[in-house]
Amino acid sequence: MKIMKKLKSRWGITSNYQLTIIFIVFAITGSTSAYFSKPLAYWMHITPESLSWFYWPVSLILIFPIYQVLLVMFGWLFGQFTFFWWFEKKMLKSLGLGFLFDKSDKVVKKQSEK
Repeated sequence: MKIMKKLKSRWGITSNYQLTIIFIVFAITGSTSAYFSKPLAYWMHITPESLSWFYWPVSLILIFPIYQVLLVMFGWLFGQFTFFWWFEKKMLKSLGLGFLFDKSDKVVKKQSEK
């Protein structure tokens, strides 16, 4: 339970209910993105036979954008859009893709800190 308290503190969550919903969204998103990537990979002729050992790295690269979109979408459906939008921006910034976000996010953050 100490881990759950740490997560709630780190993510700024106050209730166990919200934490449960967030875990459910992560689970659904992971399964759904893997499911959707299979037909897309097949359509792009990405198979283990055609790419040999490159198949898994290419598949993971293919799943990544699908996962990002679905994470925010499922977060919205479950009423946790704000959390998942924040999580998405934080994750992409840590991967060096922070340039994708509008600079006005920094202004809004500074204003909310006052």
